[in-house]
Amino acid sequence: MPSLVHFTLDPFSRRLRLALAEYGVPVELIDEEPWEPSPHLYELNPAGTLPVYLEDSTTALSGIEAITEYLEETRATRIPLIPGDAFERAEVRRLAGWFDGKFYAEVSEPLLTEKVIRRFLRRDKGGGGPDTARVRQAMLRLRDHLDYISHLVDHRVWLAGEELSIADLAAAGHISAIDYFGDIPWADYPVAKGWYQRVKSRPSFRPLLADTIRGMQPGPHYADLDF
Repeated sequence: MPSLVHFTLDPFSRRLRLALAEYGVPVELIDEEPWEPSPHLYELNPAGTLPVYLEDSTTALSGIEAITEYLEETRATRIPLIPGDAFERAEVRRLAGWFDGKFYAEVSEPLLTEKVIRRFLRRDKGGGGPDTARVRQAMLRLRDHLDYISHLVDHRVWLAGEELSIADLAAAGHISAIDYFGDIPWADYPVAKGWYQRVKSRPSFRPLLADTIRGMQPGPHYADLDF
């Protein structure tokens, strides 16, 4: 069975967990703590970043786009996650890059760092309480991204077009990670909320809704499909 070295709230790991479930590929999850990466992680990926996908005991792949393309080439027999013609596939990749680049830099990384990573880091490595100014700025930027999601879904069935794609899973990986804290202003963004409810209701999403972080309970609607 393939394995995925991951962290529960890592949005890139979540994207791959969703993709593997959509492909119908069972996977063993191997936990890593990003605030204290193990020597084994560096053996698998010298960059020390998550996730790492192991097809078997001798094949380790790292880098979210490299793993995504590998899975699409080798596992997309049931459902393609980069569907369509050349232009449509380019749009899928553009939007996946948007969430893994811009959304991560402006929203996911600051919120996860301040609310989770610093909580577990030793003080001599930057641990401690959250930088509230950084959290506030990330929450402001989140509103811009929810507006963009609403715009996309106003004109399309899914984010990149008529079919579910890796763009939806990339976005859901990031949004579900920060939705764990229960602070997303869903009431102000009903169109984006409707899209997220559709993704969240898919069978591939169910294992993510059971995730927990030690010492941190999820928000009250985190596992609620009808929030």
